[in-house]
Amino acid sequence: MSAAKRLLKRAAIRWGLEAVALSRGWRLWPAAGGHGVVFTLHHVRPAAPKAHDPNALLSVTPEFLDLAIRAALECGLTPVALEDLPVLLADPADRRRFVCFTLDDGYRDNADHAAPVFRRHGVPYTIFITEGFVERTRSLWWETAEALTETADRLEFDFGGGVETLPMATPAEKQVAFDRIGDFIQSGDEDAAVARLDEAARAHGIDPLGITDRLVMGDGELAALASADPLARFGAHTLTHVALRRVDAARLRAEIEGSVDAVASYVGRRPTCFAYPYGFPAAVGEREFRAAAEAGLAIAVTTQPGVLGSWSGQQATAVGRVSLNGLYQEKRYVKALLSGIPFRFM
Repeated sequence: MSAAKRLLKRAAIRWGLEAVALSRGWRLWPAAGGHGVVFTLHHVRPAAPKAHDPNALLSVTPEFLDLAIRAALECGLTPVALEDLPVLLADPADRRRFVCFTLDDGYRDNADHAAPVFRRHGVPYTIFITEGFVERTRSLWWETAEALTETADRLEFDFGGGVETLPMATPAEKQVAFDRIGDFIQSGDEDAAVARLDEAARAHGIDPLGITDRLVMGDGELAALASADPLARFGAHTLTHVALRRVDAARLRAEIEGSVDAVASYVGRRPTCFAYPYGFPAAVGEREFRAAAEAGLAIAVTTQPGVLGSWSGQQATAVGRVSLNGLYQEKRYVKALLSGIPFRFM
C-alpha cells in the first residue's frame, strides 16, 4: 500500500469513528452492539514516539487501556474472562452485554504495564502464548523487520526473484521496505521467509531471537504471573505463530494441540481458548475453525472485526475481535467501537 493510500485509509477510519462518537448513534441503534465485544491488544507500554514506527498500531499506552476499560464500564458492559463467554452467552435469560480483553503474543509489558491497570479495575484478561516465542526458538518477524529497516540505509534482499537493493534512507523508503518484507512473509513459505529475514538481520548486526528474548515473557515469568494474579488467564496461540491456512493438516493439528500442551506446562492450567495468528481471512478459515473444535477448545478467536452474537447463532471457534489500535487512542473511539455501528458498514 502506498503512503498516500495508507494515510487516506487511516483518515477514513478516524472520520468514521469521529462520526459515530459525535452523533452518539448507539442510542438510536442499540441492537448494533450485539452481546458485547472481545478486544484485541498486543503491546501495552509507555509512549515512545519515533520517526519510523511501522508497528505503531500494535502498541497502546497504559493510560489508554485505562480509558478503554472506563469506556466499557460507562457503556454498561460487564467485563468477563474470554473462557467464560460460552457459558454466559448460552444462557438466553442473561441479557447483559460483555467485554473481554485479550492480549496476543505474551509480551513482557503485558505483565509490567497492562496487568496493573486490569487489577486496578478488577477486570480479567487473557494472554495468548506462542511456545516458540517463550522458548526463544522463533523470532517476531515484524519486530525484526522494524529493527532492520530502522537500522540500515539500504537492504539487499531476495524476495524470490533474485537479490534486490532497497533504499532505506528516508522514513518513506523504510516503510516501503517494511511493507515489502511483510508481503513476502505472508505470501509463501512462512518458515523459509522468516529464516531469510533473520539471516538478513544478523548480517546487519541484529539478533532476531535477542529481540524475542527482550520483548516476550519466559516460562518463569508466565508461571509467576499465573500464580500472583487471579485475573490473569492464558490461551494458546500456536507453536510458531504461523498462518495456519498455509500449513498442511498434520502441522495444523500439531500447532493447535501442541500449543495447548505448552501453555498448560507454563501456567499449570490447561487452556480452553485459542487465538489464530494474524486472524484475518487469508490466515484462517473453515478448516482451521473445525480443527480448533476437534482439539476440544471451547472458544477460538480471529481478528475479523465484529460484535458478539447470540451463542446459538455463533461459531464458537470463529469469534471475531475488535482491535484497540495504537493509531486511534481516544476514549470516544472506544465507545464508537463498542456501539457496533462501524461494523455494520464494513
